[in-house]
Amino acid sequence: MERISKGQILLLAVLAMILILTGVWAVSVWNASSGVEIGRHGWIALGLGTFFSLLIGCGLMALIFFSSRSGHDDSADPFRHKQDKSAE
Repeated sequence: MERISKGQILLLAVLAMILILTGVWAVSVWNASSGVEIGRHGWIALGLGTFFSLLIGCGLMALIFFSSRSGHDDSADPFRHKQDKSAE
């Protein structure tokens, strides 16, 4: 196993700092907007946005699955070794 270099440690420290700052910011925004009420149109927009986001995500995952099963991705991967027809 390779050792982690100083540059990688610095990168991990910076990314951890960004993650912590983002979490602190998200909690402060969440607490600052605790008194805001969402109306009927807001709930409808939230529901439709969630539904269509899940629909698009599931549809794209299904396309990836079926594309890899059908063999269309084989020509795009130059590192994949083709199996010998006589071995089957």
